[in-house]
Amino acid sequence: MHAYQKIAGGYHWKLLRINLTVGEITVEDLSEKLLMNFIGGRGLGTKLLYDELDPGTNPLSAENKLYFVTGPLNGTGFASSGNFSVVSKSPLTHTVSAANSCGYFGNQLKSTGFDVLVIEGEAAAPSYIFIENQKVEIRSATHIWGMDIPRSTDYLIQETATKAAVSCIGPAGEKQMLISSIINDKMHSINRGGLGAVMGAKKLKAVVVTGSTKTAVAHENDMQKINSVFMQFLNEMPLTKNILKEYGTPGIMRNINKLGALGVRNFQNGVFNDIDSISAETIKELYFTDKAPCDDCSTACKYLTETPGRKGVGPEFDAVASFGSMCQINDLEKIIHANYKCYEFGLDPISAGNTMACAMELSERGFLDQEARQLIRKAIGRELKFGDAEAMLIFSEQMGKGKGFGKYLGLGSKRLAEKYGCPEAAMHVKGLELPPYDPRGLRSLGVVYATSSKGGCCHSAFTVAPEALETPFAVNRFQTNGKNQIIKFYQDNSAIVDSMALCFFSSLVVTPDLLAQCLSAVTGLKIDVDTFLKTGERIWNLERLFNNREGFSAPDDILPQRFLCDNLKAGKSKNNHIELDNQLQMYYKIRSWNSDGFPEKEKLQALDLLHEDN
Repeated sequence: MHAYQKIAGGYHWKLLRINLTVGEITVEDLSEKLLMNFIGGRGLGTKLLYDELDPGTNPLSAENKLYFVTGPLNGTGFASSGNFSVVSKSPLTHTVSAANSCGYFGNQLKSTGFDVLVIEGEAAAPSYIFIENQKVEIRSATHIWGMDIPRSTDYLIQETATKAAVSCIGPAGEKQMLISSIINDKMHSINRGGLGAVMGAKKLKAVVVTGSTKTAVAHENDMQKINSVFMQFLNEMPLTKNILKEYGTPGIMRNINKLGALGVRNFQNGVFNDIDSISAETIKELYFTDKAPCDDCSTACKYLTETPGRKGVGPEFDAVASFGSMCQINDLEKIIHANYKCYEFGLDPISAGNTMACAMELSERGFLDQEARQLIRKAIGRELKFGDAEAMLIFSEQMGKGKGFGKYLGLGSKRLAEKYGCPEAAMHVKGLELPPYDPRGLRSLGVVYATSSKGGCCHSAFTVAPEALETPFAVNRFQTNGKNQIIKFYQDNSAIVDSMALCFFSSLVVTPDLLAQCLSAVTGLKIDVDTFLKTGERIWNLERLFNNREGFSAPDDILPQRFLCDNLKAGKSKNNHIELDNQLQMYYKIRSWNSDGFPEKEKLQALDLLHEDN
């Protein structure tokens, strides 16, 4: 705990708890120690989940809990401070899952006067929650149950308030597809880990929020000065100034492909030879219509697209590569339509595209049984193969509806590949599908994927930035010596950035010292850079403790055998594979974890977490 003056800004000090089973609504005070040690967002949500959830809880039971958590920067007007976190136990991985999202919902939730919304139990019938300042209602959602997300959102805004923000699920979440997502503002995803299925299991269609409560700032003048410097970083660093502002996240695709580190054909290759057909430049030339910036954002990496007869948001890099190169598909229009379906039905595009690629491999290698082949032929009239864009689009819709072969795809690649007797075809860690960056060409990602708290995720430590984009500095992408310190730094820094409610990209271009100054100005605490990073380390270790308690240990920090045994055969990462064991043991040592992957008591004591390890 920090030995500083009391918190003077950044919080309303209020937690709203809603039990859907009995319809009970209560308000609780948040303690100063809790906020100082875990900040908000991802950190605070993880701490509450750890304290309140019994080990071994079924993620799709009424006993699992869902936390919508704001951070101290929400509502302050600070640049890129519109994010929030949703935290729960993942039904896909059974690990802790802290999903971070941008848009307008986070600031609107904060403006209700609550810092945290906790959802417990299970409603007897489809419901939604409406919060308007301190007025809280549980309302019927039977009239919109089964409806897609854009139409549901429009209905809910019409029923509640024109300025309300909406987080809701689509048919995928209602059907409890394990790769389902929550969508806020119709265009921002709470992806990774299937938290849409948690809402579906609770029969909770949506959370609708609007308010007028301001967020206090301890030192307004200091915050504005820091904000000016912060904006300079965002406006001058090539990643945010040029790539993201000009093309959005697909702007990095050519570079990743050039390095031979793009996920291709279910990670069988690292180079997509038809990259021009799905590049950011082609998207912008043929389909781009307008920017769609988040609240308090100057970078505006989100964008809108339109195809003949359709319009929507994106796609992001992850969606283009997962539905495109991972499936050996170069039909950009169908890739965009698959992405639209993810936002309509509520699907994680990384998991959806990755699982589709897994199914293509299973089919081509002859592992699918008669039932699966019949379902596929019924849907597309032929066998499933890599490069089949029409099949990819059809099965994206089936995943969203939980029908046909899609009901198996919607459970994720791990369960799909195990069902058909070929687990090595699933490109996942701990059950979560990998984003389309090949760690054989970006070596830090091997440890990042293996140790990520939620499973196969790179956003918790985006070492792609220094290894591939040379932001904010460049490192040798094949070197392993010294990389664990960089990985630890990125993990700790990302944990606290997610907890502050800042955009993920800000952590890639702004120094921790400036972020610490920002947090100090808003809260009134004197937080130096060492304390800042120690707080991130505390959050990261608590996530590890949660997973340890759920039965995860060193043997679960493993990559697909494809990365460990098969060399890439072409491109600038040719002849490379991952040697993980030694890197992991060095990482554990730097983390002060034992060889089984458990934090040592001395480390827990230094982080004020010793009482958590009971």
